[in-house]
Amino acid sequence: MSVFTDRYIKNFMAELEARNPGESEFHQAVREVLASVAPCLEEYPYLLENKIMERMVEPERVIIFRVPWMDDAGEIHVNRGFRVQMNSAIGPYKGGIRFHASVNLSIMKFLAFEQTFKNALTTLPMGGAKGGSDFNPRGKSDAEVMRFCQSFMTELQRHIGQDTDVPAGDIGVGGREIGFLFGQYKRLRDEFSGTLTGKGFAWGGSSLRPEATGYGVCYFASQMLATRGESFEGKTVVVSGAGNVAQYAAAKAMRLGAKVVTLSDSDGYIWDPDGLDEEKFAYVQQLKNVIRGRIKEYVQKYPSAKYFGDGAKPWSVKCDIALPCATQNELDAEGARQLVANGCICITEGANMPTTPDAIAIIQEAKLLYSPGKASNAGGVAVSGLEMTQNSIRQKWTPEEVDAHLRRIMSDIHDACTRYGTEEDGYVNYVKGANTAGFLKVAGAMMDQGLV
Repeated sequence: MSVFTDRYIKNFMAELEARNPGESEFHQAVREVLASVAPCLEEYPYLLENKIMERMVEPERVIIFRVPWMDDAGEIHVNRGFRVQMNSAIGPYKGGIRFHASVNLSIMKFLAFEQTFKNALTTLPMGGAKGGSDFNPRGKSDAEVMRFCQSFMTELQRHIGQDTDVPAGDIGVGGREIGFLFGQYKRLRDEFSGTLTGKGFAWGGSSLRPEATGYGVCYFASQMLATRGESFEGKTVVVSGAGNVAQYAAAKAMRLGAKVVTLSDSDGYIWDPDGLDEEKFAYVQQLKNVIRGRIKEYVQKYPSAKYFGDGAKPWSVKCDIALPCATQNELDAEGARQLVANGCICITEGANMPTTPDAIAIIQEAKLLYSPGKASNAGGVAVSGLEMTQNSIRQKWTPEEVDAHLRRIMSDIHDACTRYGTEEDGYVNYVKGANTAGFLKVAGAMMDQGLV
């Protein structure tokens, strides 16, 4: 790192932290990108003169609103809603909605910032945004979730549209929630448009949208492994999470010939030394998507598996490939050391920023294959973009057509990462490659459009 780069990063981050106090997740996301792209700013001084990075970290718009709703017992609750519209330089704002008790402005800004680069990497015309609420759908009835979603959308609908901002699902927002949100949007706006993605297939959704993020993670990991003459065949895979991304990453890894031995939730993880099969995968889907139970119930159905509670993470389990698919900062330095010591060769992120900076340093020092979520989990938003296209042209593509597009997009992202991230010793720094490729695309568009 040059003297200029080091000084620039320190000064930039000091000002950012002073302007955005207490937003640790947002600071972390910006610092990671800045470390990768600062050399570009040194190489292209016009980007510095035009304050491109200063403009990128400042959201174009932040909407915060109250969400009052009534539970089944007649008690009134008030949650807080967010939508951070970060950057629209290459297309309408695009990004998920998250319902989780941890949601706050820092998390929304970090996710919207990451989404800007992720969307740029897909090659599709989508800007970056994120939204959500500190509402926790766990344990709520369908009627309570519907009332909350209707209240949330009553305000959000003022700020979104198919050519303005197109939300999708995220943690806590699956097909049920998207249905309720879309129904209220349609009711209030009197229009049937592609304003939300992740819709039901019968009413505007795309084939493979539920599978897209998890499948894309494995397609990207396959590309990474191929750079070293490896594949999923015969490998042991550890997956964290048990939601949509984790489920389909596990399913695709299994179908590519790997043995998937773990799944987790916020309470702990299960280890199944025999690995998942189609029957077990179907049970997990029933448990998590229909019954909405906890992953520990898996061992009641399959007693040969073991459950580790108290919030334990699966990184101590011996594996060849690790797929963190749960939430931010779940893989810390100790977890990274365990993966390295146990011979893991590839870590591919399915969640957004699940690996701490200290852990990334350990992983890259050991020269493991490692990719950030903005590259490897972009399959979800890529197929959301394909859903937008299908809505615009009033057509449906077959699963085979969508899968072919998804494979191509993930391959293109991998190519961009290797183009910008290959170091002198041949090691591919996927963090640097993804950040640089996304940054240069967004920066170029911002320059073309003037000071707006």
